[in-house]
Amino acid sequence: MQKYILVTGGTKGIGRAIIEKFAAEGFHIITCARGEQDLEDLKIAIERDHTFSKVHYLPADLGKAADRGKFLKYVQKLNVKVEVLVNNTGIFIPGKIYEEAPDVLPAMMETNLYSAYYITKGLVPDMIRRKSGHIFNICSTASIMAYPNGGSYSITKFAMYGMTKCLREELKEFGIKVTAVLPGATLTASWEGVDLPPERFMRSEDIGDLIYSAYCLSKNSVVEELLIRPQLGDIN
Repeated sequence: MQKYILVTGGTKGIGRAIIEKFAAEGFHIITCARGEQDLEDLKIAIERDHTFSKVHYLPADLGKAADRGKFLKYVQKLNVKVEVLVNNTGIFIPGKIYEEAPDVLPAMMETNLYSAYYITKGLVPDMIRRKSGHIFNICSTASIMAYPNGGSYSITKFAMYGMTKCLREELKEFGIKVTAVLPGATLTASWEGVDLPPERFMRSEDIGDLIYSAYCLSKNSVVEELLIRPQLGDIN
């Protein structure tokens, strides 16, 4: 049976690593990102390296309501059963709450929270009908503790964590699993320019491996939270 995973923000970092892992395990891919060329490059690479896996994509900025609607319509027109949903889209704008520009919190809420909220609402009804599915929300260690200069980013990640807990309670009776993924510092574009050695960070591939392992459990069990930190601890 063909299986589909939908990963938002799938061209780089953690999203890309998740796609690579699930493609290697025989999944077809649905994804979106802002850059069309990055999406085309992803499609070429995945379909070359994993000949069974097909990549469906649409350029979209999920921080915009119109693009969220457009992407959902695209997914629905594919007429496939999305088995795994990974809400990964997010942006990080460092700063202190009392110093941030007034538009920082709304911008990050749109991208970091509303993208996951509305994409999930669009796909969950079909999962409920099928009594099958697994939702992974990419939260952060910033979802459970405040960091200096975390500001509105941490607010949005706390909210994402809360939404995940709500979904877990609402959907368990339908056989749908919900997992909060809380990674610490991972070597992605968010850390570009930081003067630290690569080995101080986690690898995106580790996150992909863990998510796939959590997905593979029997229907009797669910990993509610995946909390992962660099071996040497958090980077503040």
